[in-house]
Amino acid sequence: MLDALTLLTGVAALLLAAWCGFAAYRDQPTKDWHFIGMAVVTALALIQLVVGIVQLARGQDPEQGTTIFVAYLLGAFACIPAAGFMSLAERTKWGSITVSAGAVVLAVLEVRLYDIWGG
Repeated sequence: MLDALTLLTGVAALLLAAWCGFAAYRDQPTKDWHFIGMAVVTALALIQLVVGIVQLARGQDPEQGTTIFVAYLLGAFACIPAAGFMSLAERTKWGSITVSAGAVVLAVLEVRLYDIWGG
């Protein structure tokens, strides 16, 4: 898998977590700008999903198994959209905290994906 893409996605997720965490600190819900940031991070996760599937189709195998790798790829892709939808239901600072927590989870999933692939 592409190490640079994994690193970029993880760093972008941590930046989103810090941004939404700061909004929660200021007692603000998620706003349109936050959703644009979520879209960027989700796009990176989608690119990673496509790259991972293409590499599997080429015959490259992750070190710790294909099934677990695909499951983590799908979980990483779904993490931010799920948090974003949950933040729409909670239009207080807790919505921002939800997105921040989801972004931290994505960063951890990126580290795990790196390990599963054999990094």
